[in-house]
Amino acid sequence: MNDLTRKQSLHADVVIVGGAAIGSAAAYFLSAEVAFGGSIIVVEQDLSYAKCATTLSAASIRQQFSTPENIRISQFGVEFIRDLSQCLSVDGYVPDIGFRERGYLFLATDQGKGQLELNHRLQRTNGANVELLSTDDLNRLFPWLNTSDLSAGSLGLSGEGWFDASSLLQSLKRKAIANGVDYRQAAAIDIERAGRRVRNLLLSDGTTLTFGVLINAAGTGARALAQLAGIALPVESRKRCVFYFHSPVSIADSPLVIDPSGAYFRPEGNGYISGVAPPADSDPECYDFAVQHELFDDVLWPILAARVRGFESIRLMRSWAGHYDMNVFDHNVILGAHPEIDNLLFANGFSGHGVQQAPAIGRALAELVTFNRFRTLDLSSLGWQRLFSKQALLETTVV
Repeated sequence: MNDLTRKQSLHADVVIVGGAAIGSAAAYFLSAEVAFGGSIIVVEQDLSYAKCATTLSAASIRQQFSTPENIRISQFGVEFIRDLSQCLSVDGYVPDIGFRERGYLFLATDQGKGQLELNHRLQRTNGANVELLSTDDLNRLFPWLNTSDLSAGSLGLSGEGWFDASSLLQSLKRKAIANGVDYRQAAAIDIERAGRRVRNLLLSDGTTLTFGVLINAAGTGARALAQLAGIALPVESRKRCVFYFHSPVSIADSPLVIDPSGAYFRPEGNGYISGVAPPADSDPECYDFAVQHELFDDVLWPILAARVRGFESIRLMRSWAGHYDMNVFDHNVILGAHPEIDNLLFANGFSGHGVQQAPAIGRALAELVTFNRFRTLDLSSLGWQRLFSKQALLETTVV
């Protein structure tokens, strides 16, 4: 380990690196698990969360995925959000994250209709409340849409919408602290590994943490943390920009709309937020927060103007940039222990789905620590084995 002067040495049964939505969900569920009863320390390098993916996200949840695992994860998440006031109340404070259950609307051209229908059948088989729409249906339900190039749509009738991600994070953290979890502001800078175990974590403030189990919930910092333990994690930081605009045209009860191009928009306050992924050849790994204004001017605005009557006159009000922890292998989370290390658990590579998946993944991590297996949802297919066997669990609905 590094030769920094160590201020103190502390021990916890579980240390979680990363205190945003995933880390705080794990801390909450673990601290609420009667069968656990151990000590927990969460290490977070910035407790203001000003630059974390959770607080900079579009903060939404959906069941319209192309893999059963992601559908079930979101179903658990919706149940948790609906019961939030009961499970996360602290000393009379009842959290409200402002869940707006207005659904997702996926749109498809002739080229994408087959995949949309395939996804729809899978979603219905797994209990998602979604409806497949014809162009006539789209025109009737959403008269503000330009459907001239569309062939179908898929609408979430319940269990989909958006919320205040910062409120969810703070509610999870507040409850975890009330349950005895210790949060420390520092960065993890070194790990000592001995054979099949990691045992000491050195922090930037000079503290050394010893532990029984270490959880990597470090978001875009997850790969660097894994490298400290000698593990190659295929996760990269990819910038995503969010644009907030006003429109002279008001759309009543709009869902979150996913254009065939991958661009999205949804209502937010008196306006709308929107975004689109950069072209693949213009999407390198990066960590800066500079907004890509040309992405709005050259790509997003033309798409919005062509799709919604009146959006050609929108006025951009503000914008910001955040980051996805992108799993470049198959765009799905890597969950659980690496075969070479027994006491290091991973929850990384959410590829933009971390906030909505936090409740289910937090519960899953708590189960792995306490029972050494999944009990609520079987998420074993999201483990490391698929990487070694090179059998990608591809998610086709990455937004």
